Amino acid sequence: MDSIRDVLQALGGKFDKQQAEERFQSLVQHPLIRKVCNDHPKLTEDILRTSQNVLYQYIKEQQHCNNCPGLEACPNFVQGHSSRLRVGNMADSVYLYDEKQPCQKFLVSREETQLKSRIKSYYVDHSALHESLNFDDLLDANPGRAAAVGQVVEYLRHVREHGLPNFGLYLTGSFGRGKTFLMCYLLRELAKLGFTGVIVHMPQFVEEVKSLIQEPVKLRDWVEMLKETDFLVFDDIGSENLTPWVRDHVLGAILTSRMNRKPTGYTANYSIDDLGKLLSFTAREGEDLIKGQRLMERVRNYVKVVEVKGTNMREKSAKAFQQETGQ
Repeated sequence: MDSIRDVLQALGGKFDKQQAEERFQSLVQHPLIRKVCNDHPKLTEDILRTSQNVLYQYIKEQQHCNNCPGLEACPNFVQGHSSRLRVGNMADSVYLYDEKQPCQKFLVSREETQLKSRIKSYYVDHSALHESLNFDDLLDANPGRAAAVGQVVEYLRHVREHGLPNFGLYLTGSFGRGKTFLMCYLLRELAKLGFTGVIVHMPQFVEEVKSLIQEPVKLRDWVEMLKETDFLVFDDIGSENLTPWVRDHVLGAILTSRMNRKPTGYTANYSIDDLGKLLSFTAREGEDLIKGQRLMERVRNYVKVVEVKGTNMREKSAKAFQQETGQ
């Protein structure tokens, strides 16, 4: 006579096998698995049985993707990736395996990381550099600057068709028209093409350079970076408090190195002629037209001047805020 223990073990084994078979049948009837089987008639029941873990993982990850919680909270085995079933052949036998493929969110995030690594910003608002915009966005934000937007887009077209030229853009115009914004857009689009870029706010850049007089190694490394980046932007040039040393030995050295080699861009509230007068004057030595003209030769001959018109966006934002708050 069998013991009660033997009977229970036998029944338990029977139930386990039955449950496993039910789970398998439910698995192969799943719409995702049925589609795979329809696409690959060579998949036999034995292959499916030995690949149950792969099938479960595939279904689970597809369900996660259909109810995506976002890249940071991705529950899949490899974050930002999902399983794709593949059928292989080896020694006349067919086998099933899964392949991890990146999702669109992961690809967008990776591209954004790569873009950020190509652009450096010093003392300039980072947000404009990392805002994805198109031509219509630029026009809608400030229709009055349409001509300037067209010039920036034309510059990018030239880069795509002929490579990076040795000339940059000199964006001039009144306050708040979006000159810096357009330069940031240009840098971001160039980064998408694989080029590096740096934008520095001139008034703060000059003060930083002055403070590095006693740190020649750090100053040299910084200057070398500005010499070698693919596209350099001096933002708000003409507003800085120049010294002869900064003008002649730092700014002059950077522009001399870049001319005929790499493009430099500028934003300014002054016309290019007025900039020449400003660069001729320093607080310590007063006016020195020769040195100012020498520097301007490295600016004027390597830029296309673009006037940025339109609405003062800072003033517009301030008025909108006052209306919303009732001030």
